[in-house]
Amino acid sequence: MKTQQSIYWSALLVLTGIMLFSVYKYFTQYEMISGFFEHLNYPTYLIYPLAIAKILGLIAIWGNFSSWLKEWAYAGFFFDTLLAFFAHYITDGHNYLFAFIGLIATLSAYFMGRELRP
Repeated sequence: MKTQQSIYWSALLVLTGIMLFSVYKYFTQYEMISGFFEHLNYPTYLIYPLAIAKILGLIAIWGNFSSWLKEWAYAGFFFDTLLAFFAHYITDGHNYLFAFIGLIATLSAYFMGRELRP
């Protein structure tokens, strides 16, 4: 049980750190991020809504308000990190490490959290 708790909280902290870092970059360095989005062939009008969705997802997971809301937040983070990983991997073949770590952290936190924080 201690090992599962350690894995869960570590994965959740890594996921939170990656998402807060990206939200910070989205709000403070819009021009640079929009260049990355254009390079990855994503529309730039998604930057601010994606940042707000990440904040709301973290609130839903950390707040543990309802299992339904938490499931949707994890689903959003899963698709966000999965699409980011493949976009980076396919377009330039590098710079996908944070997306891959985020994907692993999302899956680890989700599956460990189902047992520890229902």
